[in-house]
Amino acid sequence: QVQLVESGGGLVQAGGSLRLSCAASGRTFSRKTMGWFRQAPGKEREFVAAISWSGGSTDYASSVKGRFTISRDNAKNTVYLQMNSLKPEDTAVYYCAAARGSRWSQSYEYDSWGQGTQVTVSS
Repeated sequence: QVQLVESGGGLVQAGGSLRLSCAASGRTFSRKTMGWFRQAPGKEREFVAAISWSGGSTDYASSVKGRFTISRDNAKNTVYLQMNSLKPEDTAVYYCAAARGSRWSQSYEYDSWGQGTQVTVSS
């Protein structure tokens, strides 16, 4: 499995930006599809974005498409989530995860998870 540590969360005003990072350890990172999920209080964990092992393919939830960008640097074993035009409804704990399967938007396809980083967007 891959060990994952997220960073970059914080408090930002609506309309602002944040960049989340997820540092991975383990030899298999560069061969793994990586995803970002989020969970708001009282809500289920939801898919945000995913990126293929090469970075050539990405997928986004409709709620973040056009505002968020997922990327990765396999040389640094890191995946990023650039979040622009943030809204209060983006407030959540954000998790990165490494996939074992092909249904990228489904949390059960991921077998390694980070501890999460809090993102709070004020109105």
